[in-house]
Amino acid sequence: MRSPRTGQVAAVDLGATSGRVILATVGPDGLDIRQVARFPNDPVEVWNGRRTALHWDFAGLYGHLRKGLAEAARQASGLLGVGIDSWAVDYGLLRGGRLLGLPHHYRDTRSSSGVDAVHAAIPPPELFERNGLQFLPFTTIYQLAAEQLDGNLDIAEQALLIPDLIGYWLTGAMATERTNASTTGLLGINGDWDGALPERVGLPARLFPDLVDPGTHLGPVLPSVATQLGLDRSLQVTSVASHDTASAVAAVPMAPETAAYISCGTWGLVGVELSSPVLTAASRAANFTNETGADNRIRFLHNVMGLWLLSETARQWERDGTRVELTRLIDQAAACPAPAAVFDADDPRFLAPGDIPARIANWYTERELPAPSSRVEMVRAIIESLAAAFAHGVHTAATLSGTDVRTVHMVGGGAQNRLLCQLTADHTGLPVLAGPVEATSIGNILIQARAHGLLSGDLEALRAVAAVAFAPERYTPRHTTATEKAG
Repeated sequence: MRSPRTGQVAAVDLGATSGRVILATVGPDGLDIRQVARFPNDPVEVWNGRRTALHWDFAGLYGHLRKGLAEAARQASGLLGVGIDSWAVDYGLLRGGRLLGLPHHYRDTRSSSGVDAVHAAIPPPELFERNGLQFLPFTTIYQLAAEQLDGNLDIAEQALLIPDLIGYWLTGAMATERTNASTTGLLGINGDWDGALPERVGLPARLFPDLVDPGTHLGPVLPSVATQLGLDRSLQVTSVASHDTASAVAAVPMAPETAAYISCGTWGLVGVELSSPVLTAASRAANFTNETGADNRIRFLHNVMGLWLLSETARQWERDGTRVELTRLIDQAAACPAPAAVFDADDPRFLAPGDIPARIANWYTERELPAPSSRVEMVRAIIESLAAAFAHGVHTAATLSGTDVRTVHMVGGGAQNRLLCQLTADHTGLPVLAGPVEATSIGNILIQARAHGLLSGDLEALRAVAAVAFAPERYTPRHTTATEKAG
């Protein structure tokens, strides 16, 4: 439900390739958003004495978002607050309140040693029973184990996940937001830190600050920040569902009992929303995860590579010296025949930055299948393979959870890709409702608006506001396409 008053909040939404600041007006007349800043989020390679490691340019990122907040305050008639969401698993280490170094990028290769160390201490089946997470080699618990092996945790006093680190720099308050904490591998199924896990894997328990729920006011911005950015000193920083997927799912205009969602950006997160986790052996074998969502819902989902495959392919072609108009290539791919076979978008060879087109071609060659021979064919193969992977994820989520999925909701940047939406409908054999594109920012805003009293009610009430403001576009299956993952 809406409040009789109108207010404005800002959402800082940090993706793995770009960030944005969105200014929102929420009131009796509905929800209105506008982007006031957009900026790149490019990793940096830094020599660490042994090898070149991949990090986030965190100071640069913070500088961009500060300028965005200043612009939001300039355009607003009276800004009430700000909430921050970002990608998951990455963090900064602090001592005495000071950041000890640039946060590592989850695509860095260092965490393989951490995987071995954690699994030697806790067998994967037991780990899944304790935290309910799918295996991803860059999950926070593995990254921290690698830090421990390198001796980096001997002096660290806290580890703050990316949104929490930004919140600390804005307010001076240290806390860990629960939805993002659920991606670390260190949270128990009950939603609290698993006190035994750090000890089992040799991590200092002091690293992990107290948990807070979405909608918790962390405090006003520091006086120095307010002065520098032209913010009101009463401006509240509010914890939202700070894992970007948790915020995105909060804005999906769905009926959870009969719907699946695909939050498609750099990653494609495919799943259903539940009231309790699914901890079966079949769920672990399928590499599904149980993460906490807004209002303590369970996001039962599987990670698929997502639009990373397209964006990194375009970057490779540009590195080769060719200007790429990806939108035009996607339009041309819609008229291109489907590939002879889809490739496995979950293959780990596609995780690291680099020559994705060559890796895709090698995938086909290894199986004696015809590889895409032109850029248009490559784009079509990527989108077709993503759609097949999404469909496989939807049907697997439905089977494992017992959800009667009748509709698929596509939100995020993928909702703008008409070919991807249509092929997902074709591969699933289900209607796809596309939008909102800015679901992550909208979910961030809805949680803030409720915390400030501009909205009230449960998650369904918040979603109803989003559905009215951002009506989705419907894609109907043209035919049924095989959805089995390629082998």
